[in-house]
Amino acid sequence: MNIAMKIHVLVFGLFMLHGLIRSHAALVRYNFVVQETSYTRLCSSKNILTVNGQYPGPTISARKGDTVIVDVFNQASQNITIHWHGVKLPRYPWSDGPEFITQCPIQPGARFSQKIILSNEEGTLWWHAHSDWSRATVHGLLVVSPKIGTTFPFPKPHAEIPVILGDWWKNDIQTVMEDFMRRGGDPAPSDALTINGQPGDLYNCSRLGTTKINVDKGKTYMLRMANAAMNNIMFFAIANHELIVVGTDGAYTKPLKTNYLAISPGQTIDVLLTANQPRNRYYMAAKFYNSNPRSIFDNTTTTAIIKYNGKYTTSTPSPALPSLPAFNDRKASTRFTSSLRSLATTDHPIDVPMTISRKLLYTLSINTLPCASNTTCYGPRGNRFSASINNITFDDPKTSLLGAYYRRINGVYGDEFPDNPPFAFDYTAINLNSSLQTPKNATEVKILKYNDTVELVFQGTNVVSGIEHPMHMHGYSFYVVGSGFGNFDRKRDPLNYNLVDPPLRQTIAVPQNGWTAIRFRANNPGVWFMHCHFERHVSWGMETVFIVKNGKGAHERMLPPPKDMPKC
Repeated sequence: MNIAMKIHVLVFGLFMLHGLIRSHAALVRYNFVVQETSYTRLCSSKNILTVNGQYPGPTISARKGDTVIVDVFNQASQNITIHWHGVKLPRYPWSDGPEFITQCPIQPGARFSQKIILSNEEGTLWWHAHSDWSRATVHGLLVVSPKIGTTFPFPKPHAEIPVILGDWWKNDIQTVMEDFMRRGGDPAPSDALTINGQPGDLYNCSRLGTTKINVDKGKTYMLRMANAAMNNIMFFAIANHELIVVGTDGAYTKPLKTNYLAISPGQTIDVLLTANQPRNRYYMAAKFYNSNPRSIFDNTTTTAIIKYNGKYTTSTPSPALPSLPAFNDRKASTRFTSSLRSLATTDHPIDVPMTISRKLLYTLSINTLPCASNTTCYGPRGNRFSASINNITFDDPKTSLLGAYYRRINGVYGDEFPDNPPFAFDYTAINLNSSLQTPKNATEVKILKYNDTVELVFQGTNVVSGIEHPMHMHGYSFYVVGSGFGNFDRKRDPLNYNLVDPPLRQTIAVPQNGWTAIRFRANNPGVWFMHCHFERHVSWGMETVFIVKNGKGAHERMLPPPKDMPKC
């Protein structure tokens, strides 16, 4: 096991041990120091933004229902915010983290004490920066274990192993982002993919740093996985080993046996791995899935090594590589995603809204905007790329939208985000008219009443070019009740919804030129961000905000802000 992996496993183990020692305690505290750290990858070194000098960052360990306090100290030279991805933060959006949505950034030299209130989440979540593109290196796991006296709904694994998928640029990530925004085209692809921060054997200068995981033959391990990559879905597999999915996005699922995973940026998956093969070394591997032939992407493969303990003779010079789907295998991606089901048992019940009070249809489009005069842009026909929901490209405010809502400050946002697209067309047709490509720029939000039952259909479009969209909602988990290719049919498609055991997610990949239907109950008052988790699409404006109004009861109202909220 290399030094970096030993440190990561040691830290992970110490946090897990800390969770066991504290037993019934309901309050846990961590310090996060954001700083620039020198790291070497792919034969070169550079300074990257880290938490506590670690890449990936430290794992937070808690139990279901706990409250975690994270004191964030910004000792870096740039602004930062931290988001607790998948945590609902009931009635307390103040710690959610998206820059200029729920808070102003934590400026260099400042601190912010973030309160993370856990409710019904159980399983693997993660945390990451939510300002500019800092999450490329500022991220880590958030592990929520069962309450004391309860256990997993499957045999307890021998050990838990963090597996964080990511990507790596030789250039500074801030420079990559600024160049991409200035040029108006696609961003430069990453130079490598990573597993726990290491590219693996298939890249030059990376063999000594390859992540290595030791296992004992006959024992079962739980992989706690997160896709922290910036712009692509990933395929993942382990050579000669079957995987059993038992949880996604902080909720348990019916066990799903599979030879590969498809995991979108923002998603987490809990996977059981039984070491039942002959003693040897085996690669785990991941590569990008990309269904859009027009986009440039990092078509490489990252690896880590599963090494069986004990004496054996290595039969081949290198470990066996797993068979992964083709990089553009759309059926493989959607097949895996559509196979997931909630556990839906007495101990882990579900509550799918059956009567719907608000029906929403949101189109997800890649758009273009005219290039500024005397400027060269590298999008289609010399234009600048943009992106929209219901043809609105979201303009980020310059102050906290949550603060403006709470203090009733006018002029920061509008509340007329449409329930449906402003005009209907054949959303997934080939060669759509270029007149559809120009969106409206606005800061519009959707207002929901407390306890509204919402059905939201995400409709992908082929405007400019169709592609998947991993849509993430803050403050809520939602049930994925249906999906398909082509245009959503309001009369026909709901007849095939799964209302019995749909998976509970916070991030879902909407198929390329297809649709996905979700349902949730608006019972968490506050201001909640919703966006595509491809970072380039967020930068282009594929985002909006739900404002859920207070209810009438004392426990149905948003809590007041902390005294140390960062100031703009």
